[in-house]
Amino acid sequence: MERAKAFIDRIEETFIAILLGLMTVLTFANVLARYLFNSNIFYALELTVFMFAWLVLLGASYAVKKNAHLGVDAVVNMARPNARRVMGLLSALACIIYAMLLLKGAWDYWAPYANLPPTSGRWFPTGFVENSRGQGWYETQDIPVPFFLTWLADVFNDGDAYEKLPKVIPYFVLPFSMALLLYRFCQTGMAMWAGRIEMMIVSHEAEDEVEEAAKRLRESEEGK
Repeated sequence: MERAKAFIDRIEETFIAILLGLMTVLTFANVLARYLFNSNIFYALELTVFMFAWLVLLGASYAVKKNAHLGVDAVVNMARPNARRVMGLLSALACIIYAMLLLKGAWDYWAPYANLPPTSGRWFPTGFVENSRGQGWYETQDIPVPFFLTWLADVFNDGDAYEKLPKVIPYFVLPFSMALLLYRFCQTGMAMWAGRIEMMIVSHEAEDEVEEAAKRLRESEEGK
């Protein structure tokens, strides 16, 4: 149980580190192929774009967890502590509702590629769409199917082998990242309710550290 909790707590960092490493290796290998062998890895560009999309979307929930999102706190800082707490909780509630809407939209976009029904309802899910048409045969443009993913043809394409990687895999980041974003907003809202934090946005600690470093630099220059 503790290991599962620790993994969930570090899931963004793990995936972001893996993606950054793979993007670096793939780009470097493609550069070597071009300049040393007059060739190229034909799927490198598309795969790098998908990995970058994963990186950005997972980074959104990671920033929520680290309270690293930027925000305007001029009005909040002028309010009294009780009012500031209420404003913070209202902002957390708004972010949770927003993340729920994003999760619905992400599921509705990804589900057909997995031969699953999208949700019904304009804003909030009221059920699942009946008689929805699956799109599991849709493929990426250049990315080949790795040998360990050949089983996808039996699950999503009625046993017909894919020529390229099906879109269900790279597009999975949409519901996955939005579910993580909703989870992190709920965590942050609970932390605000418990009084462990005051705001969801980045604090001024970084500004204070920069100002302190500049002050030390000025003092050292004056000492010389």
